[in-house]
Amino acid sequence: MLRTFNLREATIDRLPDQLRPDLRLVFVGTAASTRSAAVGHYYAHPGNRFWQAIHEAGITPRRYQPSEFRELLELGIGFTDLSKSGAGMDHQIEAASIDVPGFRAKIKKYRPKTVAFTSKKAASLFYGRPSGVISLGRQQPEENLPDVFVLASPSGAASGHWTLRPWRELAAWIAV
Repeated sequence: MLRTFNLREATIDRLPDQLRPDLRLVFVGTAASTRSAAVGHYYAHPGNRFWQAIHEAGITPRRYQPSEFRELLELGIGFTDLSKSGAGMDHQIEAASIDVPGFRAKIKKYRPKTVAFTSKKAASLFYGRPSGVISLGRQQPEENLPDVFVLASPSGAASGHWTLRPWRELAAWIAV
């Protein structure tokens, strides 16, 4: 029997959360890119700066490849997205697929020390505020939340707004 390809199923099956209790850091995106969903690796598009940024900022001891994302659990680093069923660029993600309550439940369950949104868009969806009022870097502490950072998007589509500064700030914060 032939099975048809369902992107929603592929995204859920191929890009699962990488979470466990008490991680030192969890990276949170809006949703998997089309490339990441297709290959099953976080931040897999060749134009994405994520893997270079976490190494250059000092978050990881070497530059990992997207296919090695599971190995970061050994460093206390996890991954998730606000939409586990959507895939594509932020403007292509259906609003109905964004699950902020589900994300908050994961944070409550796994209790990471720090959460880092990998774009102002992801942070704006979480906070329910326009991305224009979200600042990069460490956010004001909130009760019942871990420390929260907002990073410049590593996506090649966001090249005009790229800066490594908040990534370095995050690295210094989690090193303490």
